[in-house]
Order: sequence, then C-alpha cells, then structure tokens
Amino acid sequence: MTGKQNEEAAPPLVLEDFIPYRLNKAAEAISRRFASQYRDEYGLTRPEWRTLATLGQFGALSATAIGAHSSMHKTKVSRAVFSLEQRHWLKRKRDEADRRTEHLELTPAGRKAYQLLATMAHNYETELFARLGERGAKELKAGLSALEAYYRQGR
Repeated sequence: MTGKQNEEAAPPLVLEDFIPYRLNKAAEAISRRFASQYRDEYGLTRPEWRTLATLGQFGALSATAIGAHSSMHKTKVSRAVFSLEQRHWLKRKRDEADRRTEHLELTPAGRKAYQLLATMAHNYETELFARLGERGAKELKAGLSALEAYYRQGR
C-alpha cells in the first residue's frame, strides 16, 4: 500500500477527539483565564508573568535560561525583562567571569510582587483542582508527568 492509498483510507480527523488538540485548547483556555487575573490586578503580560515567576522560583538567571525554562522566544523574554526593569521589579548584574553575560534577578519590590502573584497562582490552581476532585487532580498530574517524562527523553 502506498502513502497516498493510506491517506485516502484514513478516517477523517475529529479535532475535538485528538488529544494534542484538546491539550492545547485546554491549556490556552486555562492560561487565558489566569492571564486575565494578573493582567487586571497588576497589568502584566504573559511573558512578564512567566519571567517574574521563573526568577521568583529559581533566583538569578540569564535571559537565555529564562527562555529555556519558560519555553519563550528570546525577543519575548527581552521585552518582558525591559518592562519588569522599568517597574523596578528586576535588575541586571554582569557576570564577573564573562562580561557578555547578564544575570537577571528580582529586586525586593519584584520579590514582593512575585509573592503576591504566587499566592494568586496557588489560589487559581486550587479552583481548577476543585473542578476535578481529588482523584481527578491526581490523575491529571500523573498523566501530565508521564507525558512530560516521555518527551523529555527526546521521543
């Protein structure tokens, strides 16, 4: 059977049943709803939130490390860094060993904002899990962990 015959015999793809499509739609809807909360409360964009959250969790990092950790393109990280710096929530430090590298870290004001946003994030996640129930939340976490582990291995 040739590739073309295979294509002709394949049943139509029902996107609403296709797991990658459903995961993407669910993630986008969940992220959009949470984004509206931190945007309304703090005026943050998604890249700004992700940058702030990454630095809050891991401490000083390079912009490249932030991008890798949060799956953001370097231009989005750069814009987020600039904006957070304008708010005085972030500061840059030159690497003593490699002057081309900058380490980014939260200021005391940035740390305070991070704490408030972390509380908001925990509350949002609690609301999500309440909709699933304890068992459903555990199963979702386990399923996501299994998928992440599988794809982390480069499969």
